Amino acid sequence: MIDELAEPMEFFYGGDDLFARVEQELAGQEIGFEASLALQPEEAFGDYHSNLVCFESRASLPENISEGMQFEGLPEGATSEGMPADIVYTVTEVYPEHVVLDGNHPLAGIGLRMHLKVRDVREATEEEVQAGSVGEAVFSVVNGAPPDAQIH
Repeated sequence: MIDELAEPMEFFYGGDDLFARVEQELAGQEIGFEASLALQPEEAFGDYHSNLVCFESRASLPENISEGMQFEGLPEGATSEGMPADIVYTVTEVYPEHVVLDGNHPLAGIGLRMHLKVRDVREATEEEVQAGSVGEAVFSVVNGAPPDAQIH
């Protein structure tokens, strides 16, 4: 089990809050609708790509670097070439001489099973429409990261 929501979760239908497959399942449904879904990795957090993993010299990175830290783009001091600059990298392993940075989502390559139940429907506010989101994280992932680390 990755996550079990104790309270209902609000989301913006037609925005950035849900996987496309979940939105397809909810299309045209009303209060009381329930469904169980099995999502393949490509329908969820994507396939795992080994080319998004790099090794960096520990000496070239910040002294306080630790497993679970995340950086938007490669951290200052990183020297790997050809790595995308617009993704979040997670420090997955720290060794005396090097650090492993992984640009994959922590759940990349994993299929998901979920159960949905529509409890209520409301009109989106103007702010939500402009943002394409209600602003709540749909999934939370706890993987030994520091409490202030965020998974995108």
